[in-house]
This record gives sequence, C-alpha cells and structure tokens, in this order.
Amino acid sequence: MSDKKKTSAGASGNASKAAELSLYDKLFKPKMYELPNGKISYEKASRTPLVLLLLLLMTILSVKITGFNLATILKRGNQFFVILGAMFPPKLSYLGSIWGPLFDTIKMSLLGSFVGSVLCVPFAVLAASNIVKNKIVLGVTKVFLSILRTLPTLVTALIATYIFGLGTLAGTTAIAIFSFAYIGKQLYELIDTVDMGAYEASEAMGLSKPRALWRSIMPQVLPTYLSTALYCFEGNVRYAAILGYVGAGGLGLILNEKIGWREYDSVGMILIVLFVTVVLIEYISHFIRSRLT
Repeated sequence: MSDKKKTSAGASGNASKAAELSLYDKLFKPKMYELPNGKISYEKASRTPLVLLLLLLMTILSVKITGFNLATILKRGNQFFVILGAMFPPKLSYLGSIWGPLFDTIKMSLLGSFVGSVLCVPFAVLAASNIVKNKIVLGVTKVFLSILRTLPTLVTALIATYIFGLGTLAGTTAIAIFSFAYIGKQLYELIDTVDMGAYEASEAMGLSKPRALWRSIMPQVLPTYLSTALYCFEGNVRYAAILGYVGAGGLGLILNEKIGWREYDSVGMILIVLFVTVVLIEYISHFIRSRLT
C-alpha cells in the first residue's frame, strides 16, 4: 500500500474515532498523539472536575431547599445532649411496666415476619423470569411487590388501624405487608440466579412444574431465603417499636406517652430495654444464619 493510501486510511480511522467522541470529550477536547504507524491516539480529559462541580452544585441546591444552617447546629446542637442527659439515670421503677408492651412488640414482629415470609413465596415464583415466561404476569407481580415496598410501614399501620382498630393486630398486619414485599423481592431475584439444570432435568423426567420447582429450585434458595427472613425479623423489632405512634400497639404506645409527658427518665428506661432486646435478637439471629449458610 502506498503512503498516500496509508495516510487516507489513517485519516478515515481518525475521523471515525472523532465521530465516536462523547459530548464531554467534544467540549473538553482530549490530547492527541500521533503514533509511528500514522494513527492518532487520544488521551481523554478526566471527568473528575465535572463530577466535583456537579456535587458542589447539588450540595448548594440542597442547602437552599432544606434551609440547612450550620450556625444553628453549632449554636443549638447542645440541646440534643440536654434531652439525652434527662434520660439518665433511667427510672428503674418503671421497668415493670415495660415488659407487657415489649412482648407485644416481639410477638408482632415474629408473627408479621412469619406470615409475610410464607405468603410471599408464590408471588416470588410468579416474578421469577426463568420460571414464568408470561411477560404480563411477570410485570404485574413485580409492580405489585414494588407498590407494597413503597408504602412506609408507619403509613400501612395507620391504614390498618382504621380496618382492625387500635392494637397489635394492626401492627402485625403492617409488619407482615413490609416483610411480604421485602422478602418477596429478595427471593425472586435469588430464584432468577439459580442453576436451572436440575429443574429442566426434573421436567424431562415427567415431574410437573410445581413438583420440579419444589425439588430442584427450593433446595438451592432455602438457606438464603431463611437467612433473609431472619434478618427481616430482627429489623422488624426496631420498626415495631414506633408503630405505637399510630395506635398499632407495642412499645411505641408507652414511648409516645412518656415523650408527650416529658418523662424522659422513663423514656431512657424504655430505650435501654429495647436496645438490649435488639442486641439479643440480632445475636441469636446471626447465630442461626451462620448455621444456615
């Protein structure tokens, strides 16, 4: 090939590379180096300055929208420790009044987590794209789970109190709905990633789809599914503690009452008992989950 043809080929290659440049590279032109073979090599400009500029602009915009004032925090931030200091020493004589609401909170969390984790299984299967091939069924099921996941637990508990009245049944329902949506999403994403070889072999041997699913897919996802359910339960204990603010029973009822009366020493006792309970449940849950994996 002649030098003229090489130059023409190099020019056409450079032109195609120039056409592939992004808008950022066109605004901030990359450095060009000519290689010994006549081709042009590009060293693109770093995008770090643009990212930092965007972060700065978003931070300024957030400060203006939220009304954030650092001077107020520096001046009034000590008030947080004033209220915290009022909680200590906690009122030990109030301990006897905490056990009933505490057990209600644990029962709500346990029952709600169990019901939600069991009911979500068929919906998770319907949302798994490697099991169900009907796009309408897949889309409707995933949207349904997404809608339930969007609802805050406190709002769900408030709605449940209008249906079931005040008490732990409303709180249990709210926790069950949250657990249903959360574990359902985790489970269908887990099913999507399993090895389908055993499932296809089971179907080839004449098993029905439900039996093939139960014998080949569920053993693969069962340990992670149970681990996720336990993790959800330990989180639900914390969430259940504030459901009493909308009348859904548990520790939230007395917590809201004592904060309203500004009896912060009783609030301190409630928080200490809740902290110890959560730590114990997390320890037990972690021990069980370590045996499942």
